Amino acid sequence: MPAPSPIAATPMAFARAIVGAYERYGQDPGDALRQAQIAPADLRTPDAHITAWQMETLSGAAMRELDDEALGWFSRRLPWGSYGMLVRASISAPTLQLALARWCRHHGLIAPDLALRLQVQGDSASITITEHADLGALREFCLVSVLRNIHGVACWLVDSRIPLQGAQFPFAPPPHQAAYAVLFSGPTTFNTGPASIRFDARYLSLPLRRDEKALQQMLQHALPLTVLQYRRDRLLVQRVRQTLASHAQETHSAEALAALLHVSPRTLHRQLKEEGATLQGLKDEVRQGRARELLLRTDRPIKQVAEAAGFQNEKSFIRAFKGWTGLSPAEFRKQSTPLA
Repeated sequence: MPAPSPIAATPMAFARAIVGAYERYGQDPGDALRQAQIAPADLRTPDAHITAWQMETLSGAAMRELDDEALGWFSRRLPWGSYGMLVRASISAPTLQLALARWCRHHGLIAPDLALRLQVQGDSASITITEHADLGALREFCLVSVLRNIHGVACWLVDSRIPLQGAQFPFAPPPHQAAYAVLFSGPTTFNTGPASIRFDARYLSLPLRRDEKALQQMLQHALPLTVLQYRRDRLLVQRVRQTLASHAQETHSAEALAALLHVSPRTLHRQLKEEGATLQGLKDEVRQGRARELLLRTDRPIKQVAEAAGFQNEKSFIRAFKGWTGLSPAEFRKQSTPLA
């Protein structure tokens, strides 16, 4: 048996929800709790937390013993293997967008108590839940789990981290609301419906990187998909370029840029290195492109060009521009202006 993770971030409330599923089916959760090393008395501790390993162990045991991968959320069981069937139906899609559309459609066929919908609006994509039945006491656990499941599968299908721009839920903030910062990257809001997650729509165009062999391996140990943090972000370089361009005056430091991207500065530098890029290199690329455009296409004063390109002062802009081109901004503009 693997050693439990020392980080306890999952609310005990979710373990109590699983025990509630046992009660619904009239079965004893004792063996599952023992496997997960959760003392029954700890279930009654309001602010207690368990580790990802404990949650995985408890969930896996319950799904098998109850023969319900939905853990009592819906009006009918989802027999063991149901979610594997959804992945198999999606894995042949050429892009993530079609794979998620298939997942949403097929999920409604096996669990009509709710409907999942993939929507794209501008640069943002969302997966939204419409509730068609009263989910009762298990509502929070159900909505959180369904969204974490589809997000985890999406990351697995394209073998990439997919940072969330935000999540929202149609219920009041629970006592353990601080855990949502771990459960969902990006800001989470409550008392706002319907339940949904949002992310950059460009991830939808990524090709799937998994095959049947990878699927068979994943199904042997599928539950960690909901807690796995992928190191690689296949759109990170594009996202950094876009953020630098659209927030020129707010991204002078790595800390400020990382905050806009919802990652830590250390993670940002590490992931860029894995993609063969550096933050300074991307800054230079974006700033130089913006500066050249403004110098060639406008008659703005050099000071205004410096500010629009993301520099804090004119002097540092002139020094950087000379390093890029061998010319001062004024010299570049003069040489590039056609003779009358």
